[in-house]
Amino acid sequence: MTRLAVIGLGEAGRIYARGFRDAGAEVRGYDLRPRPQAGVEESASPQDAVTGAEVVVSLVGAASAEQVAEDVLPFLAASALYADFNTASPELKARVAERAAGFGIEVADVAVLAPVPRAGIATPLLASGPGAARLAAALGPLGAPVEVIDGEAGAAARLKLLRSVFTKGLATLAIETLGAGRAAGAEEWVRAQMASELGPEGPALLERFVAGTYLHAERREHEVRDVLDALESSGQPAHMTRGTLAWFERIRADGLGPDQLLR
Repeated sequence: MTRLAVIGLGEAGRIYARGFRDAGAEVRGYDLRPRPQAGVEESASPQDAVTGAEVVVSLVGAASAEQVAEDVLPFLAASALYADFNTASPELKARVAERAAGFGIEVADVAVLAPVPRAGIATPLLASGPGAARLAAALGPLGAPVEVIDGEAGAAARLKLLRSVFTKGLATLAIETLGAGRAAGAEEWVRAQMASELGPEGPALLERFVAGTYLHAERREHEVRDVLDALESSGQPAHMTRGTLAWFERIRADGLGPDQLLR
């Protein structure tokens, strides 16, 4: 039986922890805030959670990812695998891998390629780094599809940032378009037009774009900042991404939800 630790029991962390448990793994979890509904055994500290684990999954968000790695790596066996699932910059992923290497621990840089609530542990994953192939071998039998790519830790994160140029930009474009439609008294018409362009699942996809933007605004603002840094360092134009970031900054600064913002 595979022994896993999931650090970070937010929405995605809970889904992965329960999914791995239901697939037959022994799972322990930890979160800074007690999560009575997590559905898995919760440890008193991150160090307790990872002791004896064969695979450690970090899902704490980019702002905490490096510190959590610092806290738990000394408590892992050298044979353990540290899987960084956080949406973070390639540079941060590389620093985590370098720190882990000092303990003889392999790291997998993991990019989650779709919203986890939609498909649960069947959500597509992209992995790079020295532990990527081991991660695919460990999680594949549990139902988590892992595509392994060549490259060090940070390679998967870099590809996800490229994807985010499109996905986060499309979400904020949808919000802007709906706001313009409401101001013109044509919100439902423009909503139907947008949904039709998105294919058979257009209405549901549009709702996910809008709801997810508000629900995860803090994390996604951080992600878009990393996207903008990557684009600017590459010398590519970033006009759309600057606009995307401006939307997230407005949502966060004003504490607005869809009803207020679209009026």
